[in-house]
Amino acid sequence: MRSDNAKSGIQQAPARSLFRALGYTEEELARPLIGVVSSYNEIVPGHMNLDKIVEAVKQGVAMAGGTPIVFPAIAVCDGIAMGHIGMKYSLVTRDLIADSTECMALAHQFDGLVMVPNCDKNVPGLLMAAARLNIPAVFVSGGPMLAGRVKGEKKSLSSMFEAVGAYAAGTMTEEDVEDFADKVCPTCGSCSGMYTANSMNCLTEVLGMGLRGNGTIPAVYSERIRLAKHAGMAVMEMVEKNICPKDIMTEAAFRNALTMDMALGCSTNSMLHLPAIAHEAGVELNVDIANEISAKTPNLCHLAPAGPTYMEDLNEAGGVYAVMNEISKLGLLNLDCMTVTGKTVGENIKGCVNKNPQVIRTVENPYSATGGIAVLRGNLAPDSCVVKRSAVVPEMLQHEGPARVFDSEEDAIAAIKGGKIVAGDVVVIRYEGPKGGPGMREMLNPTSAIAGMGLGASVALITDGRFSGASRGASIGHVCPEAAAGGPIGLVQEGDIISIDINANTINMKVSDQELAKRREGWIPKKKEVSGYLKRYAEQVTSADKGAVLKGN
Repeated sequence: MRSDNAKSGIQQAPARSLFRALGYTEEELARPLIGVVSSYNEIVPGHMNLDKIVEAVKQGVAMAGGTPIVFPAIAVCDGIAMGHIGMKYSLVTRDLIADSTECMALAHQFDGLVMVPNCDKNVPGLLMAAARLNIPAVFVSGGPMLAGRVKGEKKSLSSMFEAVGAYAAGTMTEEDVEDFADKVCPTCGSCSGMYTANSMNCLTEVLGMGLRGNGTIPAVYSERIRLAKHAGMAVMEMVEKNICPKDIMTEAAFRNALTMDMALGCSTNSMLHLPAIAHEAGVELNVDIANEISAKTPNLCHLAPAGPTYMEDLNEAGGVYAVMNEISKLGLLNLDCMTVTGKTVGENIKGCVNKNPQVIRTVENPYSATGGIAVLRGNLAPDSCVVKRSAVVPEMLQHEGPARVFDSEEDAIAAIKGGKIVAGDVVVIRYEGPKGGPGMREMLNPTSAIAGMGLGASVALITDGRFSGASRGASIGHVCPEAAAGGPIGLVQEGDIISIDINANTINMKVSDQELAKRREGWIPKKKEVSGYLKRYAEQVTSADKGAVLKGN
């Protein structure tokens, strides 16, 4: 056992004395030591129940003959951090989570790990750590929140942000907004639509790193506790068989994940996280293959914000495995990939039927013949940008209009809420990328303000920052190169005509090469004065199309 390095032999007698100080018996130390990485805290609604999940994991590990030992991982609530300096500290935690987990796991020589994440950067951060460490690991998330109900209709956090926009437009009262605030987030769990947290928890199932139901069983269901116990048991089987993350997270597994990303209509943030996780697993995942995969993968799900269904509905319809089984009819999945069940993808999804074709459409009746995400290129984004095509209304799939240029999210929000943005405009927000932000803030506030003010079917938004999975509309993010790195988005001027064709995967500003060359003469990208971790992050981070991984990793 790997843990023998820390507990066995005369040389490690001092370490045994410390284990005994912790209360461990000889019998416990004779078993495999399993690290349980707990993301529990009291600031993230998706994490407030993780203490119960962790206790269930510990029981599962112990029942299967292991000794569970808990240590922590940090997590930021994107919703609470949204719209102010706090959002600069969201994406950057992904690497802190991976690094700190690596430190704890190797310093204490655990034989296996059970990762207990739930929200946003916590999931990809721990997946990165699992790939980097390559010791047996199983994931069990805290589960999604139930949808709220306002005046008899299901609602979620995206509805809340759009209500603020509606208030600014004068179509909703302050009392209405507070009614939404009371009701849209009714339980613990990751917010109830196909936002980033739920996207990544679903894709963890697809990758083979989580058990069936990891992405969809609601946080408040007792079934989630049973799942956690089974995750604890599963890691012990993996330790016994020496099945490690790199045996599971292969190139074929990542292609499966991208395929299901398209079918499920996941958050555009998956296009930031999947390449970063793949990089840690030794797989180079070029974002360009997204369009190749999208071209042959139908979009089968329209969960909020793309449509009126929620994670609880997907769970009742059969969950991620049912969608995988539906997509497998087209021969688009590699069914031979190994998973944490000790079985292949094909064995796992066999017999997992679609119980509700209104929630999971059949391959014969998709929402669209192509996938939920598109990668665009052009003179505005030579290295690519990303849009959640499944959440764009048909009339905005092609759009041309004048640029309204802002060098920060705050300035853009002020203009939108001040009524200065009109139908046809293309809002450009720059200097919000990984390096320029720094931290690549999510732009849920401006997209929600646009939607709330009734402009969602007539205004596009382009940024070198990124979007929440709760954003909808022609919200185009991850523009690369970013403005701070000298990207053409930094050369856009007020009134430039921008042409977007999502079906053709193009995005261009109608400015000649000669004019762009002239603008570039003597131009120096803006640089924000930052300190502490953000300064170090800005100096080390790569571009969004590379997954915003840190140099040297």
